[in-house]
Amino acid sequence: MPTRPSSVQPVVATGRATMIALIALTFNTGLIDAVSFISLGHVFTANMTGNIVLIGFAVGGATGLSAARSGASLLAFMAGALFGGVLNARHSDWTQMRLLKRAIVIEAALLLMAASLAVSAGTKNEISPSLTYGVIVLTALAMGVRNAVVRKLAVPDLTTTVLTLTVTGIASDSSLAGGTNPRWRTRVTAVITMFAGATTGAMLLRYAVLAPLGASSLLALAVLALMAVTGSQDAQPRSERT
Repeated sequence: MPTRPSSVQPVVATGRATMIALIALTFNTGLIDAVSFISLGHVFTANMTGNIVLIGFAVGGATGLSAARSGASLLAFMAGALFGGVLNARHSDWTQMRLLKRAIVIEAALLLMAASLAVSAGTKNEISPSLTYGVIVLTALAMGVRNAVVRKLAVPDLTTTVLTLTVTGIASDSSLAGGTNPRWRTRVTAVITMFAGATTGAMLLRYAVLAPLGASSLLALAVLALMAVTGSQDAQPRSERT
């Protein structure tokens, strides 16, 4: 018995503009986690796997860690993801490219707000405790919104924040293991890109906390500009593709 066609057109989210955007966002993850871990008291605001482990360490009595800060990051990330999920649901008739653009707009705005809080730190690579929670919450919110939308894109090996399965795939699907090395270029690119983002973030922190936060904000805006110029092909529903 034939099924009724859905009123919502599925989207193929593997166009060039989308891939470039996701790679750039992966770089941004490295920048953000460099700031959060090095300057915000050993907490992650993009990598929740690491953050949950740090909460466990802190609860277990490890010194130099803060369960309160990591907990605030986790809750803010979940709040951002909740908002991203609502965005997905309410605009299910949008193309995924349009949703990704909206998520990046929100991310850029939140990162700019975080950068404005870091201005008070001047040339220091740490900010005052009174502002630390503000930066943690803003950056974690941004990452949560982005992750909720990127998850819907479901581009293999480009989640923008988690590399565990990507690294596993590089090894387990390699010719050494009898595999065919599927998507190895994408996988290696994702690993190198996040490494480069983290390295760049650590280097920029030599100047000020504002430096990597400002760079991440500008990168998000640059991605938006790129998508506006080159993303029309990615925005087409599957039924319109040839």
